[in-house]
Amino acid sequence: MVKIFDEISRTFEEYLLIPNLTTQNCIPSQINLTTPVAKNKKKRASTTNINIPIVSAAMQAVSNHTLAIELARCGGLSFIYCSQTIDQQVDMVKKVKSFKAGFVTSDSNLKPDNTLADLLQLKEKTGHSTIAITADGQPNGKLLGIITSKDYRVSRDSPEKKVADFMTPFSRLVYGKSGITLTEANDILWKAKIDCLPVIDEQQNLAYLVFRKDYTEHKENENELLDPEKRLMVGAAINTKDYTDRVPALVDAGADILCIDSSHGYTEWQSDTLRFIRKKYGDTVKVGAGNIVDTEAFVYLVKAGADFVKVGIGGGSICITREQRAIGRGQASALLEVARTRDQYFSETGIYVPICSDGGMNHDHQISLAMAMGADFTMLGRYFARFDESPSKKVTEGNHYLKEYWGEGTNRAQNWQRYDLGDGSKALIFEEGVDGYVPYAGKLKDNLEITLAKIRATMSACGAATIKEFQNKARLTIVSSRTIEEGAVHDIITKEIGPDRR
Repeated sequence: MVKIFDEISRTFEEYLLIPNLTTQNCIPSQINLTTPVAKNKKKRASTTNINIPIVSAAMQAVSNHTLAIELARCGGLSFIYCSQTIDQQVDMVKKVKSFKAGFVTSDSNLKPDNTLADLLQLKEKTGHSTIAITADGQPNGKLLGIITSKDYRVSRDSPEKKVADFMTPFSRLVYGKSGITLTEANDILWKAKIDCLPVIDEQQNLAYLVFRKDYTEHKENENELLDPEKRLMVGAAINTKDYTDRVPALVDAGADILCIDSSHGYTEWQSDTLRFIRKKYGDTVKVGAGNIVDTEAFVYLVKAGADFVKVGIGGGSICITREQRAIGRGQASALLEVARTRDQYFSETGIYVPICSDGGMNHDHQISLAMAMGADFTMLGRYFARFDESPSKKVTEGNHYLKEYWGEGTNRAQNWQRYDLGDGSKALIFEEGVDGYVPYAGKLKDNLEITLAKIRATMSACGAATIKEFQNKARLTIVSSRTIEEGAVHDIITKEIGPDRR
């Protein structure tokens, strides 16, 4: 006989927070957003934390190395997508781990026999005005010179003019040697009154570029998420098919935490994957599992060895799992139940397992609601797909800039491992996601600062200085459709409403 849940499946938009007393020491600037992303025992602090409660989804249109670097610099964590070859994913992880704040790997390079026309074409493509000239035109080739906009005049120089004829040659360059610290590099920049300092190795091969303009930016990123060796932290997604090969490769590459990528996590395949990792690495490798929406699934994955559990099926803006397979649950209802189970499990065992709310968040205030309902951190896809740092293309539609955004359940993603149920077909029989666009929103850092300001303001209004205190103090009220209508803009003619009011 079918079991029917009596509680209505509810979404975040059906709830509002009731304010609590805000004390004088609970102002937004004093709010601590640090949160655990891996299980820990009672009275023992978690060894794996993030500085803000936000991670990026393991999607092709979202989490590559460029976004992972920028998000880690802001205190969050990315999960590099696994719907690519092991070597490709490992390369992305290594790029994040080898990134040094302020030390930029040159991705705008030419050879001496290239022309001014080539330079202008490269500048148009990348937007970079500083071009490194190397013997082979590669980022780590032998450095022969540097070109900036001060070295040529388009109105007077021939497009066929060789860059070797107007570059600043190596003999006239001020440079640093590999091993130099960022402080030492910045001191040279200021003393020599230059805008760019190339850093070379013993063979004169280019290692990095250090820019004067990055000095202030580095000072502003004090919330960077770093591992014990002062490297940026990064996560990586895995599947339940090639994990015996993929996991060791990612661990060797330096991935700080793994996560099984699946729309349906309550499976024996996930249990097998978790048990493999525990047998091979013990508790040294951190790994999350999911996605799930109820008590039984949470307990199953935790007992199999999950360090955190992702909650949410079918609530993503790009996801059509509920339409295609009739499975899922309103994100608020799923999160509230799993959070209660998590707290009960902690009370019984002394082991605290963080939960991640994945999907169902289309606006900033829903991140706050998710945390109030028990989420330790949230996973966002659409949110990050809009930014410069995401890997998807920026396109124009009329007067609007858009970025491409597609789900892992689309044929475009070719991520059959995520949806495979063991029949060995290695193909999507039907899609569980769509291919579309999101409004372009500019730089990640600028947008994230606004989002975090809203979260801190909400927590302050609820009298909570930490996420744990927020979870314990939060008071929720269910709202009617008329309440939702009342809370939105109404009965006026607005001057301007953009395509995305996030």
